[in-house]
Amino acid sequence: MENRPDPIGELDAPDGAIHEAGLLGRGIDRLGVIFAFAILASAVILGIEVVLRYVFNAPTIWAHETVIFLNATAFVYGGLYVVSRDAHIRVVLIYDYLSRPWRRILDVVISLVCLVATAFFGWAAWQSLVRAVWTPSGAIRLESSGSAWDPPTPGLLKIFLFSILVIMAVQFAVLAWNYMTRRSQ
Repeated sequence: MENRPDPIGELDAPDGAIHEAGLLGRGIDRLGVIFAFAILASAVILGIEVVLRYVFNAPTIWAHETVIFLNATAFVYGGLYVVSRDAHIRVVLIYDYLSRPWRRILDVVISLVCLVATAFFGWAAWQSLVRAVWTPSGAIRLESSGSAWDPPTPGLLKIFLFSILVIMAVQFAVLAWNYMTRRSQ
């Protein structure tokens, strides 16, 4: 049995997208900062809401739905982000003890399985998107929240989810291809 590096050290997140993620992965990684700022913006909005509500007795009608939307988009994007960095959850009990050629095969298989699963989720998201964007007569009307403010954030979020799942499927295809065609190191 060959000497393996400490598996704890291997669990550290990579600095940016992995090489196999390609140009798409590097773009996904760079856009991640926007969604990090969205989480910070949501914290600021909630802070403002607390002050307005409890200090000035003047609550807003938009703060909570805005925060939910910002955090939901960040959460959805996070799935794509971790794929580009190869930082998603995986069981490494067996993977860490495989030789490089077997890891490569497993990387291809995992990427293809994830591609198929993501495509199925994308199809389901499309079904939801159709109901959220088009009326039965075919007119475009985004689904709204139904609250006093009534923003179209549910419809926008369903469009965003579908788009991210399509990009994620492409990212898994890129990963599978690059794992398949790369030379052993």
